[in-house]
Amino acid sequence: MSDPKTDRKDATAAPKADRPWLIRTYAGHSTAAASNALYRANLAKGQTGLSVAFDLPTQTGYDSDHILSRGEVGKVGVPVSHLGDMRMLFKDIPLEQMNTSMTINATAPWLLALYIAAAEEQGADVSALQGTVQNDLIKEYLSRGTYICPPAPSLKMIADVAEYCYTNVPKWNPMNVCSYHLQEAGATPEQELAFALATATAVLDALKPRVPAEDFPALAGRISFFVNAGIRFVTEMCKMRAFVDLWDEILETRYGVQDPKYRRFRYGVQVNSLGLTEQQPENNVYRILIEMLAVTLSKKARARAVQLPAWNEALGLPRPWDQQWSMRMQQILAYETDLLEFDDLFDGNPAVDAKVEALKDGARAELANLDGMGGAISAIDYMKGRLVESNAERLGRIEAGETVVVGVNKWQQGEPSPLMTGDGGIMVVDPAVEAEQIERLNQWRADRDEATVKAALADLRAAAAEGRNVMEPSIAAAKAGVTTGEWAAQMRAVHGEYRGPTGVAAGQSNKTEGLDDLRSAVDAVSDRLGRRLKFLVGKPGLDGHSNGAEQIAVRARDCGMDISYEGIRLTPAEIVEAAQKDDAHVVGLSILSGSHIPLVEDLMTQMREAGLGHIPVIVGGIIPDDDAARLSAMGVARVYTPKDFELNVIMGDIVTLADPEAVAAE
Repeated sequence: MSDPKTDRKDATAAPKADRPWLIRTYAGHSTAAASNALYRANLAKGQTGLSVAFDLPTQTGYDSDHILSRGEVGKVGVPVSHLGDMRMLFKDIPLEQMNTSMTINATAPWLLALYIAAAEEQGADVSALQGTVQNDLIKEYLSRGTYICPPAPSLKMIADVAEYCYTNVPKWNPMNVCSYHLQEAGATPEQELAFALATATAVLDALKPRVPAEDFPALAGRISFFVNAGIRFVTEMCKMRAFVDLWDEILETRYGVQDPKYRRFRYGVQVNSLGLTEQQPENNVYRILIEMLAVTLSKKARARAVQLPAWNEALGLPRPWDQQWSMRMQQILAYETDLLEFDDLFDGNPAVDAKVEALKDGARAELANLDGMGGAISAIDYMKGRLVESNAERLGRIEAGETVVVGVNKWQQGEPSPLMTGDGGIMVVDPAVEAEQIERLNQWRADRDEATVKAALADLRAAAAEGRNVMEPSIAAAKAGVTTGEWAAQMRAVHGEYRGPTGVAAGQSNKTEGLDDLRSAVDAVSDRLGRRLKFLVGKPGLDGHSNGAEQIAVRARDCGMDISYEGIRLTPAEIVEAAQKDDAHVVGLSILSGSHIPLVEDLMTQMREAGLGHIPVIVGGIIPDDDAARLSAMGVARVYTPKDFELNVIMGDIVTLADPEAVAAE
């Protein structure tokens, strides 16, 4: 017989709690030394893993002194130009004990090579290293823009990293399929599911011939994902459950992976930054918390690592306190609540099951469509166009008030935020950082052995040209003292550079509802100008966040303007040349990396020198009020920030600026 006392004790015993997810903050700025201090401080506050943000020159394979790096050094992340920078970045942080995520794509083989070389200097067992390189180039063509080479050789380099890690760093995730930026670019949940899974299958197809058949399941099991969680948190939670099911299904049916542990959907997350608002930014704290619930509530689909944006990311670079606040949010959920003590809360819920099945059906249909095009690589232009369309529809719903955004298109009146006092609520990178980084870079070049560097670069280039795995020669180059720009130059020399699709079609769309007055105004001004109003949209510098520029170009096109938009990564000189060649009436610049002051200053000077000082220039980006005043003093006609979400108002301003009658009246 059973003992009632024992039974009662067993029935009331506390369940064994799950381990918390890895708690991270996405961090890096200014210099390797400053970022190292930030990492050590965050680890002391309870962070359990590192997530490294690199600056745009590092992401796109340029040294800090390259012309395209001007104004970008240390702004959105840490500059890592060589092994000395990587050594300093992780000073006094034992890499063998750390789990490090590096958000790096085009230069992923190189940054991993530097990381391995730095770990070896620490005396670490390289085979014990744990972490992730994002290494997802396909989404760079669609949404983020930090690609270097064309898709095919880029896919080959992804496979190089995966093959090397499988043999030499078996606990490392060699690729992080990143759907995060797809949602930031406007993807629907079905598109996010399908485009991310199509990317993963493209990589697995490239990897399969490289390893023995019996080893492939374990290699597939190292592919991880990095996803986004938006404000519609029930849908987002269902999306994560759909990801789990679809990934399991694909690995079993398409690739014959039998062991369920290798079919597990392993993902990290940063919740949505797209929905963070410049208006009433304190409300973003609630948005971030609600979005975190989407990736933690369901045990079946819980994230393995979570990093949260800070409440003020729509304003600029968060301060250490802001990052700490976001980290505390994770710690409270993980350690104070009872969430981790329960099995999945949603199993058997009919509403959840129905939504998950609907999302899976939509994703399967889109995956079949992509397969019919030859897979993700062949379908890049198609996917880019679909994202631009979806984002236009999303913005249209906000403008029309169909989608409510508190403090933006409803309940705009509120008390001023006490969080915004003093330093303006953000951290500003010292402009002197760039010159100091360049000085250290020059010293590094002067101190190294040039013959060793030349030999390492020659072997690296030969490996790329011959189709060999580039990881071993990259590690040798790192130890020889090669720089980030020199490594990328070899890849550019062998594979060429690439300009991705803009997603902005030439012809007007049929979504012109509510544009009649603007179209009439454009026609009238064009008549007075003697030709169609010409609007040039440019993205100077290395900022690849092109969503805003694309939407401005699309709306201007649908208003009847003659638009010119060549995509990302242009020098000010190239934009001035285009303005002259196109005989532009208005020039619009989009810069979200915080580099607006030096880039706009350079462009305005070159405009005047080219005799184009009469052409109005407008600028959009994450621009503090003080900087907006400085831009106006430089001669910029209008400055727009994320709070200026009504695109039709901007269109009206462009028409006014181009109107010769309005100019004459002034």
